Amino acid sequence: MTVISVVKDADARTMTITARFDAPIGRVWQVWSDPRQLERWWGPPMYPATVTEHDLAPGGTVAYAMTGPEGDRHRGWWRVRAVDPPRRLEFEDGFADADGNPSPDMPTAVIRVALSELAGGGTQMDITTAWASDEAMEQMLATGMEAGMTAAVGQVDELLGLPAQA
Repeated sequence: MTVISVVKDADARTMTITARFDAPIGRVWQVWSDPRQLERWWGPPMYPATVTEHDLAPGGTVAYAMTGPEGDRHRGWWRVRAVDPPRRLEFEDGFADADGNPSPDMPTAVIRVALSELAGGGTQMDITTAWASDEAMEQMLATGMEAGMTAAVGQVDELLGLPAQA
């Protein structure tokens, strides 16, 4: 598995997933910047994503739907806040209704992705999710978000064409 740590900080209202890949930073960036690659890992293994919009520029939108094993669909969206290829991406992340409109009943989060080159080769990816309130963090973690994101990131090695790390 590529995930080496998951750190939750209740005081800062953040969760940071750190993963390492035996691939150059530019190649790891492609799993974010290419919508066909993004949809192969964004979501847990039993909930594949279909990316319907992918404008990875400040002010741009990414829209997707994950389909569960029973055919249930879960829609989501990103509002891109900052992009610095191949090192940094920041976006607001939220759930959407059946028509793709932001869901007012679910909290949003800000996700910051940082890619860095490792000494000796490879890339480290830190995905930090930040919530505006304790209640929002508790609500999202109660949905199984930690396990889902960990499983999702665990699919990236296969996408990169690499054997899974132990």
